[in-house]
Amino acid sequence: MENKLTSKTFLLGIQHLFAMFGATVLVPALTGMNASVALVTAGLGTLVFHLITKRKVPVFLGSSFAYIAALQIIIGNDPANIPKAQGGIIIAGCIYVLLSLIVSLAGVERVRKLFPPIVTGPVIVVIGLTLSPTAMTNASGNWLIALITLAVVIIINVFAKGYFKLVPILIGIGTGYLASIIHDLVLPNADKLVNFSAVANAPWISPFWDFGGSFFTLPQFDMHAILLIAPIALVTFMEHIGDITTNGTVVGKDFFKDPGLHKTVLGDGVATIVAGFLGGPANTTYSENTGVLAVTKVYDPFVLELAAVFAVILGMFGKFGAVLQTIPVPVMGGVSILLFGMIASIGMRTISEADLDFSKSRNLIVVAMILVIGIGLSGGVTIGNFTLSGLFLCVVAGTLVNKILPQNAE
Repeated sequence: MENKLTSKTFLLGIQHLFAMFGATVLVPALTGMNASVALVTAGLGTLVFHLITKRKVPVFLGSSFAYIAALQIIIGNDPANIPKAQGGIIIAGCIYVLLSLIVSLAGVERVRKLFPPIVTGPVIVVIGLTLSPTAMTNASGNWLIALITLAVVIIINVFAKGYFKLVPILIGIGTGYLASIIHDLVLPNADKLVNFSAVANAPWISPFWDFGGSFFTLPQFDMHAILLIAPIALVTFMEHIGDITTNGTVVGKDFFKDPGLHKTVLGDGVATIVAGFLGGPANTTYSENTGVLAVTKVYDPFVLELAAVFAVILGMFGKFGAVLQTIPVPVMGGVSILLFGMIASIGMRTISEADLDFSKSRNLIVVAMILVIGIGLSGGVTIGNFTLSGLFLCVVAGTLVNKILPQNAE
C-alpha cells in the first residue's frame, strides 16, 4: 500500500467518489433525510470500516437501498420523524455486531461451506445483472452521450498505457461531460443535459451545525420504527456476504479469512451505528466501487479511504457536492454499463475457475435457482411493510438447495 497522497492516488480517489456519489445521495432524496449528512456518514463509515478491518479490504460504504421503504414509512413527509428512523438504524447496526460475534464463534470454515463457488459465482452474476437495468435506464436519457462515455472508458482501459490506464472512468466521465455541454450548445432547443442551477443555489459552506439540526438530534428508540427497520439487517447481512465475496474475487484475496468475515460484518455494523447517531442512512458495501476496482486493477485501500475523506468534504462544502450533481445521468449510465457488466463477468469467472461439472443436474439446478430468483425478483418481495430483496432470496435459496441435494447426485 502506498499510504500517501500523490497525483495518482488523488485521481483514483476522485474516480471512486464519482462511482459512489449518485447512489449515496439518492437514498436521502427518496426518504427525506439530509444528503449532506449522508455523504459525511458514508465517508466516516468507510473510514471506520477500514479501521476495524485493519485496512485490508478495499471497499466503500454508502447509503443502503435496502432500507428505503422502511425509512419512507417512518419518516413520511415529516423531518421530525428522522430521530425515530435513527433509533431503528442504530439497532440494525447492533444486529450486525451480534451477527459478527456469531460468525466469529461459528468459524469461517463453517460459513465458507455454506457458500461454495457453486453458490457464490451465480450470486455475483446476480449482483451485476440486477444493477444493469439502472445502467440502461440512465443511459437511455441520451444514448449518444452514454455510448461516447462508454467507448472512451473501454478504449482507455484496453489501449492506454501507464498513468492514463489507471483512470479510464474519470477520463470517460470527463469526456461525456464535455460532450454533454457541446450537445447543449449545439442543440439549444433540446432538453438540457447539464444544469448548473444546483451549483448556483448551493452554499459554499455547509457546516455540520447547519445541516438542519439532524446532527444534534438525539435518536429516539421507537418500537414501531425498530421493528420495521432493524430486521432488514438480516437481509443486508446476506448481501454483505455476496459483496465481500465479490470484492475478494476481484482483488484475488480471501477476505473471509483475513481480516475475517466477522471483522467485515462488524465494520459494516459499527459504520451503520455511527450513521444512525449522526442522522444518516444505514451504510452498506458498494458494488459500484468494486466495479471500479475490476476496471482499474488498483486495489490499494488507501484510495478508498481518500474517497471517503472527499465524501466528508463534499458533505461539508455545498458547492463541491453540487458540481457532482451536474454530471448528466446518461454519462453515469454509460460508465455503469461497464462497471456492472464487469461484476457479472467476475461471477462467471468464479464459476469457470471452480471447474464445476455442469453435466450434473444438481449443479444446473443450484445455479438455475439462484439466477432465476435473483434476477426475476430483483425488485424484491414485499410482505406487509417489509421487503425482501431478490439478492437475499437467491442466496438463501441457493444455499438451501446446495445443502439439500446430495453432492454425488447426477
